[in-house]
Amino acid sequence: MRLRLLFLLALCRAGPTAFGRSLSLRGSWRIRSGNGSLELPGRVPGCVHSALFQRGLIQDLYYRFNDLDYRWISLDNWTYSKKFKIPFNISKWQKVNLIFEGVDTVAKVLLNSVPIGKTSNMFKRYSFDVTSVVRDVNSLELRFQSPVLYAAQQSKAHSNYSVPPDCPPPVQKGQCHVNFIRKEQSSFGWDWGPSFPTQGIWKDVRIEAYNICRLNYFVFSPIYDNHTQGWNLEIESSFDVVSSKPISGQVMVAIPELQTQQSYSIELQPGERIVELFVKINKNVTIETWWPHGHGNQTGYNMTILFKLDGGLSIEKSAKVYFRTVELIEEPIEGSQGLSFYFKINGLPIFLKGSNWIPADSFQDRVTSDLLRLLLQSVVDANMNTLRVWGGGIYEQDEFYRLCDELGIMVWQDFMFACALYPTNQDFLNSVRAEVAYQIRRLKYHPSIIIWGGNNENEAALMMNWYNIPARELHTYIKDYVVLYVKNIRKIVLAEDKTRPFIISSPTNGAESVKEGWLSVNPYDNNFGDVHFYDYTSDCWDWKVFPKARFVSEYGYQSWPSFSTLKKVSSKEDWSYNSKFSLHRQHHADGNSEMLRQVEFHFTLPESPDPLQAFKDTIYLTQVTQAQCVKIETEFYRRSRSEIVDGQGYTMGALYWQLNDIWQAPSWASLEYGGKWKMLHYFARHFFAPLLPVGFEDQDVFFIYGVSDLHSDCKAKLTVKVHTWSSLEPVCSSETDHFVLKAGQAVLLYKEPVPVLLENCGNCTRQSCVVSFYLSTDSQLGSPTNYHFLSSLSESVGLRKAYITAIISQQGDTFAFDLETSAVAPFVWLDVGSIPGRFSDNGFLMTEETRTVLFYPWKPTSKSELEQSLRVTSLMDIY
Repeated sequence: MRLRLLFLLALCRAGPTAFGRSLSLRGSWRIRSGNGSLELPGRVPGCVHSALFQRGLIQDLYYRFNDLDYRWISLDNWTYSKKFKIPFNISKWQKVNLIFEGVDTVAKVLLNSVPIGKTSNMFKRYSFDVTSVVRDVNSLELRFQSPVLYAAQQSKAHSNYSVPPDCPPPVQKGQCHVNFIRKEQSSFGWDWGPSFPTQGIWKDVRIEAYNICRLNYFVFSPIYDNHTQGWNLEIESSFDVVSSKPISGQVMVAIPELQTQQSYSIELQPGERIVELFVKINKNVTIETWWPHGHGNQTGYNMTILFKLDGGLSIEKSAKVYFRTVELIEEPIEGSQGLSFYFKINGLPIFLKGSNWIPADSFQDRVTSDLLRLLLQSVVDANMNTLRVWGGGIYEQDEFYRLCDELGIMVWQDFMFACALYPTNQDFLNSVRAEVAYQIRRLKYHPSIIIWGGNNENEAALMMNWYNIPARELHTYIKDYVVLYVKNIRKIVLAEDKTRPFIISSPTNGAESVKEGWLSVNPYDNNFGDVHFYDYTSDCWDWKVFPKARFVSEYGYQSWPSFSTLKKVSSKEDWSYNSKFSLHRQHHADGNSEMLRQVEFHFTLPESPDPLQAFKDTIYLTQVTQAQCVKIETEFYRRSRSEIVDGQGYTMGALYWQLNDIWQAPSWASLEYGGKWKMLHYFARHFFAPLLPVGFEDQDVFFIYGVSDLHSDCKAKLTVKVHTWSSLEPVCSSETDHFVLKAGQAVLLYKEPVPVLLENCGNCTRQSCVVSFYLSTDSQLGSPTNYHFLSSLSESVGLRKAYITAIISQQGDTFAFDLETSAVAPFVWLDVGSIPGRFSDNGFLMTEETRTVLFYPWKPTSKSELEQSLRVTSLMDIY
């Protein structure tokens, strides 16, 4: 089997030589409303909403109820226009193109009042031949149609049968028929975000003029040949030859670090031409492969390609080439029905640890490189190695994937179809085919992308009959599903990219779904593929409610973001848990009540007579509960990687829902809007640690498993301590002998009946004591200290209010917080309000008198600013 990686270089041009010129049309444009009553300047890339806000014509779009108050913006038909001069003699060029990297979404394009084309897909590049229309001085106009009205028209025109769902649930306050427009699906509203269906030119736009020929793109694929045990490169170049005669020339490919240099003769006939080359990488040089974070380096090699063509035309491009293989393993498992579902990178099985990514803002022009770096750095800082780019958002910008390559974040890349059925009329399919081909070509060179996914939850939607389709009509929708995802999307993926796996849906039964005709009777089968799991009514401390599945690609619990985050978009009357604002921001049915019910399983609700303090305390408890719930669930998945119990197990992936927030609201996210870490994100840093002890109970017996993501065995020992809630001195402590913890395994290390454990520790009861434990090794590598509660915290005995002091000192770019406590304190939370940055640890159980925590600021701050902003909360402070 040959495993391959493909690398794409963006559009290559001859640059400002005699053969090609380019003029960017970014920057200032004019925007006017449908009836012409409103006209204003606007930036490109950008959108109408952002332009209105930047001119001071509307408030902060996320403030209070503005998502409803500003609905008129997306219901109008806006026009973008720009006058521009060509700074070179246009008559000297054989061909001139107008290129849009991204238009959002439905527009008629006119150049000098001549219609030159239409756009209807946010996710594809548009190129229009304007050779016969362009002048020295030009006027360009894009006449947009409201995406909401367009989607409704398309749905109405699809009159032979409905394509559900028509509208989102009322609690989401969204718009209807989003499945009829190729646009960010969540922009019409979702259960974690607002409805802001934008209009605008959201990516680059430019004029390109050229003679003789132009290099459209080239794709190259490092391929590992198992037979020769060497790497090769397949290169495919696409040219637009406007010369009337054939063009000859040379191509030189050089990767100096790999002592590889080869040249080729080529001849290009007039028209659109493809040139394919094959490069053998020097076998005498050791190639370092690209590895995910925590498993090795992200080594890349600089490559240059030089095309020297007739008439002195020279095109040179450089790029980074990465070498890595990926396999999705679905094979029988001894002692279990079904098939495995796990990934091998460079031949090594890797447990995927991470989360799900949604768009970082409703307005993409606000998503800067700095914001992406902050969010993605937070991913690896929490010991994650994977993000799933969820299918209801966008194919992310180039910088996102470049950062994932650099940081070692594996990407599960969905195509943009989510929680809906879709039409399959010819226009829709043609648009999707162009979108998919373009996105694969744009993205497939990134080693970070390890799998393509056809859609989010649409197999489940159909087979679990979310939309109550009568049985006699089901065949119509099944046929549409196969046409869209199998006969079109899958066909294009297999033709364009043979280097990584493709699955049709998530969740899916993988090979079993294929065997059952592309749709499984039960797509949530724990014995196959991946599962999504949500349960808000059961007690999340009971690990037995979780599925012992092969791979869990979505699971999670909600919490509220910090008061400092909410404060920016609310007013005083909003600051209570049951305010109109609090209900408005919650887009998940009964979500606020579900959070409190989950809190009440193990904690007492806050009791402050001050309404504002009660609100802040409730926010704190929702974050504590979310963090505990996702911790217990994730630890269950991690300890299930090496065992089959009652025929189930070998779990090899845990991606919780969700990483980031699109606005300031209650959600499943671990990072708040803007990047502030919730308690869950600090917990993730521990529960995704490469070396982790996991404690749990079964039938009154306490077990500790050791989980290792390491590549080699390590010598370790386990320390177990028991504290009473009333004392900072442990009542007992024990240490195991040294043992060998196997690489890439989860194994049982410790087993003790709880009554015996308590009896050996003096006067301990379940209510009065807490267990903590950690792994230590001969090297510096150890595990975080983990803990296990023996009873609900609401039933604890001896737990008293802790008085915690903090002395802050500056140490270079970071700040040290020296903490001292008067008592054992659970869920110690350090909050510095809106000062951007993160702590080395937070939300922790403090069982020792002193502890030092570091603060890493994201922007310059000072000791005095931190001292003024710091609030320390632990559990008993709220009662």
